Amino acid sequence: MDERSEELILVDRRDAVVGYADKGACHDGAGVLHRAFSVFVFHSTGQLLMQRRADAKRLWPGFWSNSCCSHPRRGENTLAAARRRVPEELGLSVEVTFLYKFEYRAHYSEAGSENELCWVLLARSDDAPSLDPREVAEWKLMSPGEIDEQVASNPQHYAPWFKMEWAAMRDRHWVTVEQLLEL
Repeated sequence: MDERSEELILVDRRDAVVGYADKGACHDGAGVLHRAFSVFVFHSTGQLLMQRRADAKRLWPGFWSNSCCSHPRRGENTLAAARRRVPEELGLSVEVTFLYKFEYRAHYSEAGSENELCWVLLARSDDAPSLDPREVAEWKLMSPGEIDEQVASNPQHYAPWFKMEWAAMRDRHWVTVEQLLEL
């Protein structure tokens, strides 16, 4: 779907719908606050499926991030959007569970910005992904300890939302993550 024809959901700080705008406009300049989601797909070993964003991505191309990030479209429930997007991007069919949501802004050069109220979701799969190369350049499984170490020593390689989400998961939500995923 073309970036200019995909209508995203504009929200206020309480996540109430206030309108709609095309994906490109949502990311132009300082960005417009819109709903998004980040899915963390864990393997039964406790490792997280990480993706390196495709080099053609508008924002943060080539950066490492969590398993899948996207947006619900106009009229689409966020959990349904995640169940749609993970197979499109990774070729995996997963059930997702809500963990928490937060608001953030991040600016990426002249290309634009993220200004999102992001739902952080958990999923589990032991299947190998089948990548959409327009979205994902490569993938790998990393243990929580490896992620902690790599983000601390090489933060410049990781997308800003991932660093914020991972820190919150580890600091405030890790017991819930382990319980929900039975790790």
